[in-house]
Amino acid sequence: MKLNVKIIAAFLMALVTTVHAEQGDLSAIATKLSALYPATQFNEIRPSKFDGLYEVVMGKNIGYTDSEGRYFLFGHVFDMQTRQDLTQQRIDELNKVNFSELPLKDAIKEVRGNGQRKLVVFSDPDCPFCKKLERELPQLDNVTIYTFPLPLEGLHPDAPRKAKSIWCSGKRQAAWHDYLVSDKQPTANTDCANPIDRNIQLGQRLGINGTPTLVAEDGRVMPGAASAAQIENWLNQKGSN
Repeated sequence: MKLNVKIIAAFLMALVTTVHAEQGDLSAIATKLSALYPATQFNEIRPSKFDGLYEVVMGKNIGYTDSEGRYFLFGHVFDMQTRQDLTQQRIDELNKVNFSELPLKDAIKEVRGNGQRKLVVFSDPDCPFCKKLERELPQLDNVTIYTFPLPLEGLHPDAPRKAKSIWCSGKRQAAWHDYLVSDKQPTANTDCANPIDRNIQLGQRLGINGTPTLVAEDGRVMPGAASAAQIENWLNQKGSN
């Protein structure tokens, strides 16, 4: 079949023109939003699934607005044909962590079974939900768990000292587990080189403001305590999103 070069060129030109026009529209909307709401940081703007509405990312939040930035909708958009929460999918996408960039040397490492799967846990030693989670983790098998001690000093004033003492102990994993599960107080000095301050800064960069927070190897994030069965199911979803 002989292709008409002129028709193909015209099609490509029209496509490029449409893309540039759309980018121009988005740029114009971004300018309007910044002028109307100077105190708000707008990270990303893109067309939504609804004609005339644009998805706006503001930090960890998502909203929907018109081209003038006057009206906003906040809530979740569902695709009822596929039964999918489109807004939650975007939130999960925005919250993903680059696992390969995590400083795993600053975490307490525990290998269970063959250690094939990898799981990161950000945990505060004095957080009651973290203690609940710590009782569930031993039920997992074939997983390497990296626990980043992340004391939230505003909630638990003595947590930084305990985290440092646990890190400075001869057997970090045992000391961590003994304190969170059995309330056996850590007794090691806190003057050894430790990553606790770095972990706090890491948590801030990642937007982690609550413990426990779990991170799967593919970057998915699950906040809060969960049962071993729930964690197993979540870990096995790897690659499905």
